[in-house]
Amino acid sequence: MEISVEISKYPLADDYIPAIKSFIDRLNAIVGLTVVTNTMSTQVFGDHDLVMNTLRDEMKLSWETYGKAIFVCKFLGVNLDPALKPHG
Repeated sequence: MEISVEISKYPLADDYIPAIKSFIDRLNAIVGLTVVTNTMSTQVFGDHDLVMNTLRDEMKLSWETYGKAIFVCKFLGVNLDPALKPHG
């Protein structure tokens, strides 16, 4: 099953950019995921198990490395990768 996730990370630190950049860079390194980033959120597309396992691991690593952060996520049970043109 393919899924889509929109995720925003809000580090609770003054120097927040390295924590966000590191998280996004690690997502981009995972073979099999499509990652689309804009100024407000990051969208992740791919196989359900791969996406969920990756997010679990990367969120944990992020907390262990950078401390407190809030992750806000939206999940959809279909792949809406814009490159696949799901709306036309």
